[in-house]
Amino acid sequence: MRQITGNKLLVRALKEEGVDTLFGYPGACTIDISDELYKQDEIRVILPRHEQALVHEADAYARTTGKVGVCLVTSGPGATNLITALATAYADSIPLIAITGQVSSELLGKDVFQEADITGSAEPFVKYSYLVRDAREIPRIFKEAFHIASTGRRGPVLIDVPLDVQQKQIDYVPVNEVSIRGYKPTVKGNNLQIRKVVDVLSHAHKPLICVGGGTILGNGEQVVREFANKFHIPVVSTMMGIGVMPNDDDLYMGMLGTNGKPHANYAVHECDVLVLVGARVADRAVVKPYKLERRNTTIVHIDVDPAEIGKNLGTTVPLVGDVHVIFENLLQYEIPGDYTAWNEELAEKKAAYVDRRHFNPDFVNPCRFVQTLSSKMNDDAIYVADVGQNQLWSADNYVMK
Repeated sequence: MRQITGNKLLVRALKEEGVDTLFGYPGACTIDISDELYKQDEIRVILPRHEQALVHEADAYARTTGKVGVCLVTSGPGATNLITALATAYADSIPLIAITGQVSSELLGKDVFQEADITGSAEPFVKYSYLVRDAREIPRIFKEAFHIASTGRRGPVLIDVPLDVQQKQIDYVPVNEVSIRGYKPTVKGNNLQIRKVVDVLSHAHKPLICVGGGTILGNGEQVVREFANKFHIPVVSTMMGIGVMPNDDDLYMGMLGTNGKPHANYAVHECDVLVLVGARVADRAVVKPYKLERRNTTIVHIDVDPAEIGKNLGTTVPLVGDVHVIFENLLQYEIPGDYTAWNEELAEKKAAYVDRRHFNPDFVNPCRFVQTLSSKMNDDAIYVADVGQNQLWSADNYVMK
């Protein structure tokens, strides 16, 4: 059996997972891995100017391609610089693999130069973390890490690799299957609960669908759009759910919440059935959820993560599963409800909305700028907005087609 070093095995594991791009910043505890990466040409290595930027870049790569983002940093401060970006990816359910170098195994816990307990430090912001103790475990660990990051509620996974593990010579034994005891994400959705959703919508007079970021991450845009149009159910979105519905769709009421459209918020507070799809119902989306509960609004919550259901808003019909699979199932049913009057009511509210902002023609107005920019961008364009007022200008004015 052919012998191979841990760092070569690590690069091989990345190739077997189909990684074509890696964001990496070399350091003393990852220099052997970096050397192996630069000897090959299947994985493109992008060098940033700071480790935190590197993880944000991997995050953006995952959001725009639908693949798992991968990054590599050294030990100590290199590793701890990941934490803010890992928290972002964790909050937004972005699939990432963060590989960190670590001091040699015999030095762990001795406070040596550039040692940091990164698995402990990052624990609140990752789905799972590994400290590789044996180089022979690298194929299994990487296979599991990619599976965990990209299934269920997606998110970041951290793999900490000590220097001696990277340099160890071992016999290569491939791993082709993943079997993780206790990790079995629900995908299909319970048939009884799906029928309950159909029954609730059949008896509704003012149903409303609220789409969140999980709809996009779950590849559910098309099926949710088909469902809304088939049964004429209006839709609002959270900021993370922008893009599920085109702006010019008559059923789309816009973004809800503190910075949302008045008619979207009106729809939320007047509906009798609210179907939440991949949305966590954060404070900026529904500021006072108890008002919906007091009005006895029927809440249907669809999410791949059971921990999200009922966390911020009491749920009448919980439904755990993959949004794409669940809505493909829902499309097979017939829902006899007639929502004509409800749609007409919302259409009047939407038409009555008047943008009362006044723009000084002597200056560039950011809202008009975003509107104009969106009309000039093609389907392959990537629009990025930082956090702050510019994000709100973008959310309110960018026209999704």
